Amino acid sequence: MHSLFAGIQMVDLLRQHARIREELLAAFCEVLEGGQYIRGPHCERFEAHLADYLGCRYVIGCGNGTDALQIALMAIGLEPGDEVITSPFTFVATAEVIALLGGRPVYVDIDPRTFNINPDGIAARITSRTRAIIPVHLYGQPADMDAILELADRHGLYVIEDAAQAIGAEWRGRKAGTVGHIGCISFFPSKNLGALGDGGAIVTDDPQLAERIRMIANHGARRKYYHELIGVNSRLDTLQAALLDVKLRYLETYIAARQQAADRYDRLLENVPQVVRPYRERRARHVFHQYTIRVPKRDQLQAFLRERGIPTMVYYPYPLHVQPAYRRYGYAEGDFPEAERAAEEVLSLPMHTELDEAQQVYIVEAIRSFFAA
Repeated sequence: MHSLFAGIQMVDLLRQHARIREELLAAFCEVLEGGQYIRGPHCERFEAHLADYLGCRYVIGCGNGTDALQIALMAIGLEPGDEVITSPFTFVATAEVIALLGGRPVYVDIDPRTFNINPDGIAARITSRTRAIIPVHLYGQPADMDAILELADRHGLYVIEDAAQAIGAEWRGRKAGTVGHIGCISFFPSKNLGALGDGGAIVTDDPQLAERIRMIANHGARRKYYHELIGVNSRLDTLQAALLDVKLRYLETYIAARQQAADRYDRLLENVPQVVRPYRERRARHVFHQYTIRVPKRDQLQAFLRERGIPTMVYYPYPLHVQPAYRRYGYAEGDFPEAERAAEEVLSLPMHTELDEAQQVYIVEAIRSFFAA
C-alpha cells in the first residue's frame, strides 16, 4: 500500500497546471510577444476580472501578500507607536508589517473552533493608540466579521482583512477581503488562486484609499517622477497577472474540488474520536486552503504518517507572541492559551484540487491505525 501512494503531495500544482497547460502557454506567449513586461494591459485586465469576481470596486496588484498588508497600513497612515490588533496564531507577515512601520502588534487570543481571532477579547485591547484591527481568515474560513466591524465602527478603527488564505471565501455572502475597509490577498503558488511565482493584491471599495494604495505601491507617485507620498516599489508582475487571469477562470472549480475533498475527510474521520475535524462557521463559506485537524500526540502522528509517505504540515508551530523577534512587545508564554494549545495540536493534511478518494482513504486509515496502536 505504501508504494502505491508514495506520490501523495501536500499540494499538487504540477497536475493542476497540466490540465490548463495550453492556456497558460498561450498567456505566456502573449506577454512575451507583447513586449510590455511591467504593468500594461495584462495587469489591468486581471485586476478588472478579479474586482468583478470579488464584487468590489478596486483591485490593485502588488508584489506579494506581505507587501499588500504593509501598503494597506501605510495607506491608513499608521505611525510609529500606533497599535494594531490582530491574532497571535498566523503567519509572521501579519505582525511583521506592523513592526516594520514602527507600530505595535496587540494580540487577542483565538476562538479554538475556528482558529480565528476571538472578537470577545478585542474590546479590552482597544486603547487611544489603536488604529486598526487585522482579522486573519485562517485556513480559508473568515473570522467573525459582524462582531469585528461593530467594534471597529464604535471606536473609529480601520479593518484590514488578511485574506491571504481565503480568496473566494465568503462572510454572509460577501467575498473575504471585501467586508472590511481593505482586503489583502496573496497569490503565493500554493494558495487557492496561486501564481507561478510571487504576487499579491489589495482590494477596497473606498476611492480615496484606492488612490493612496496605488500611489504607495508605485513609489508614492501618481505621475512619473513626482512623488506625493512615501511609497514602495511593489508591482504584480505582468507575466504573473496574465497567468493568474487564466487560473481565475477556474477558481470556483478549484474551490469546489477542495470542498469535496474536505467533505470526504469529514466523512472518513467521523469515527476517529481522537481527531477534531475543522469547524464550519454557518455564516461563512470555507474554501479549505488547508484541512486542519486537532489531535493529541501531534508530533508522533506526523512522524508516523511521514514514514508511510504521507506529507503533513503544521501551520503554525509557534504563536507570534513567543517568537524571539517579537518578545520585545512584552508578551509571555501563557498569555494566549488557546493559540498556544492550537500550536501544539494542529496538523494540516494534504489538500489540493487533485486529491482523490483513494488517497484520502489511505491517509485516514493511517491516522486510524496510529490511534488504534
